[in-house]
Amino acid sequence: MTPALHHRHATQTAAAPTRRALLRAGTLVLLLGTQHIARGATIVAVRVWPAPEYSRVTLESDQPLRVRKHFVSDPPRLAVDIEGIDLSPELRELVAKVRPDDPNIAGIRVGQNTPNVVRLVVDLKQAAQPQVFSLDPVAAYGHRLVFDLYPEKAIDPLEALIAERLRDMGADTPPPKASSPTGHALALPSATELPDPLGELIARTETERKPQAPAIASAPAAPPPITPRPTPHTDRLIIIALDPGHGGEDPGAVGPSGTREKDVVLKVAHMLRERINATTVGGNPMRAYLTRDGDYFVPLATRVQKARRVQADLFVSIHADAFTNPDARGASVFALSQGAASSSAARWLANKENQADLVGGLNVRAKDREVQRALLDMSTTAQIKDSLQLGGALLGEIGNVGKLHKPRVEQAGFAVLKAPDIPSVLVETAFISNPQEEAKLRTSAYQEQLADALMRGIVRYFAKNPPLARSRTV
Repeated sequence: MTPALHHRHATQTAAAPTRRALLRAGTLVLLLGTQHIARGATIVAVRVWPAPEYSRVTLESDQPLRVRKHFVSDPPRLAVDIEGIDLSPELRELVAKVRPDDPNIAGIRVGQNTPNVVRLVVDLKQAAQPQVFSLDPVAAYGHRLVFDLYPEKAIDPLEALIAERLRDMGADTPPPKASSPTGHALALPSATELPDPLGELIARTETERKPQAPAIASAPAAPPPITPRPTPHTDRLIIIALDPGHGGEDPGAVGPSGTREKDVVLKVAHMLRERINATTVGGNPMRAYLTRDGDYFVPLATRVQKARRVQADLFVSIHADAFTNPDARGASVFALSQGAASSSAARWLANKENQADLVGGLNVRAKDREVQRALLDMSTTAQIKDSLQLGGALLGEIGNVGKLHKPRVEQAGFAVLKAPDIPSVLVETAFISNPQEEAKLRTSAYQEQLADALMRGIVRYFAKNPPLARSRTV
C-alpha cells in the first residue's frame, strides 16, 4: 500500500466512529427533543366560568395538552390526568377560583399524581354530563383544554321563564316539568302546529294550585248560596328575547381603556329587562327572556334555539361595535339578509360576529354541525320583512339619544338572526373602539338612555304590528 493510500484508509477509519457517534448523538437529541416537547407545555392561564346552564373550566397553554379523563358518578366528579407537565402555581390557582355559589362545581383538587402527570379532580354538586375537548389557538388565546360540566337534568328555558313569571305573581308552587314528545329539552315546535307551551304550563300550574274538592258527606247539607264565579283572566303574554352578545371566554370587542363589550351589553340587557317586565302593550303584559344572564359562553345556534323554545315574539341581540379606525362612531341596527349584504361594512361585521363561536369555544361535533346548519338555514322572507320594521322603529329611537352610524337598517348574514319565525335584529349600540363612545358606554346614565330608547322602539313596533293572537292564562 502506498503512503497516500495508507493515509486515506487511516483517515476513513478514524472518521467512521466519528460519524457513528454523530448519528447516535443526533438520535439522542431527537429523543430528548420529543421528551422536551411532551414535557415543555406551560400553563399560561386558568379560568372558571360558572352558570346555571353549565360551568366551564379552561386551561390555556402554549402547547397542546395530552389528557386522560375519567368520570365517577357517585359522588359525581371528573378526574383528568394531564401528561407531560408538572404542578405549577397557575394550576394551583384553580382551587381558589371556584366560587361558593357555582351551581355545578363544589371544588377542584389538583396535585402531582406521578412524575410528569398532574391529576385534576373536579368535585360536582349534582349529577353531570361532562364534556372535555381541546381548542386550537384563536384570537388572543393559545391552546385551550376545556371542561364543560352540564347538569344531567338540563335547564329548560321555557320552565325557567315560567318560574320567573310565577315568582313575580306571588306564586310559590314550582312549575311542572316541561317536556316534549322527543324528550329533548330544546325541542322546537313544528311549522304547521302552533302549540303554546307557555300557556299550557301556566294553566297546568294554576290547576295544581287549586284546592281539592272535599269528600261528599253521607247526609247532604243545605246547598250554599250560588255566587257567580269570576271569569278567568286571559291575556296575551308578549315575550321579548334579549341576547347580550359574547360572554365567558369571548369578551367581544375591547375598548382602548379596556372596556369589554360582553360586560356593557349585559348591563344594558338587564336594564331593558326591567323596563319590559314593567310594561304592557294594549293591556297585554310583556316578559323579557335573556339568552345569557351572566358571564358565560352561549353558542350562536343555542341562542336561536332558546328564543324559539320560549316562543319569543321578538329577538333583540345587543352588541357594541369596533373598528380598526378609532374615529368610527355611531349606533347601527342590522337585520338578516338572505342574499348579499347591504354594504361591505355590514358583511365585514357579520363575518366578525359569526366568529364568536370560535373565540367563545364551541365543542363542535359532527351531529352538532348538522343541527346548527339546519337551524340557521330556515330564514324566511316574512321574518326579514318584520325584522326590518322592528329595526326601523329601534333605529329611530336610538337616534334620539346618540349618533347613528348609518341612517337605515343594514342587512347581512348574521347567524344569530336566523330564527325563521321571530322578527330578529342586532343592535350595535356604539363603537366601543372610539374613546369618546367607550367613555359613554361605561356610564350607567348612557346605558339607561339606551335601554329607554330600545323600550320605546319595541312599543312603537307593536303599535303598528300587534302580536299574533294567542291567549295565555296568566
